Amino acid sequence: MTVEETIEALDRGELRVAEKQGDDWVVNVEAKQAILDYFGLRKVAPQELGPFEYSDKIPLKHGYAELGVRVVPPATARYGAFLSPGVVLMPSYVNIGAWVGPRTMVDTWATVGSCAQIGADVHLAGGVGIGGVLEPVQASPVIVEDGAFIGSRCILTEGVRIGERAVLAPNVSLTASVPVIDVTGLEPVEYRGFVPPNAVVVPGTRPKEFAAGTYQVACALIIGRRNPQTDLKTSLNDALREFEIGS
Repeated sequence: MTVEETIEALDRGELRVAEKQGDDWVVNVEAKQAILDYFGLRKVAPQELGPFEYSDKIPLKHGYAELGVRVVPPATARYGAFLSPGVVLMPSYVNIGAWVGPRTMVDTWATVGSCAQIGADVHLAGGVGIGGVLEPVQASPVIVEDGAFIGSRCILTEGVRIGERAVLAPNVSLTASVPVIDVTGLEPVEYRGFVPPNAVVVPGTRPKEFAAGTYQVACALIIGRRNPQTDLKTSLNDALREFEIGS
């Protein structure tokens, strides 16, 4: 498959940068490499779309009506990203190689970085920043699995994976090295780069000693679990009320 054919397949959703196999996600290295090669083949050129003018290497995505996708101006998706039926893009941005699942809401000023994999029935609230992961090509992208709720101004980078139906409170910032600490039991349980399914997560800090003294450094705290047996919307609302988390 040529570079152009690979990007076209990504745009149509026939190919993905990463897919879940069992409990693991497997990266399609060839697809990521094709994206890098595509940048090398393209030249910056002006693009006009209605009243908007752009100057970029990558064309804009088209055909939203046929896809069954709602796009509110001035939301932008690049060619090579796939948007499933029922996706809603408020004024937001989706980069090349990203895959966004059915009925997912990408809210105002949220960004979905290159190669990010966003599941079905996900809500990315206002100002959420999903980082892109293009290099190295074998690195896993940021993954948000089905039914997750990502609160306002959350930042997810460096291949962080959010499990199904997890709820992140506003302003949770996660990288591959930020501790995610489950404090619901008698002893803390620590994760890195991963939030378990159904977890309810809030921003936190914990003390760390430095040469100049002891200071609080950022972490995230799992303070509860979302009930997997209840209706998706009801469960979300209950979680937000129970743990006093705003959206």
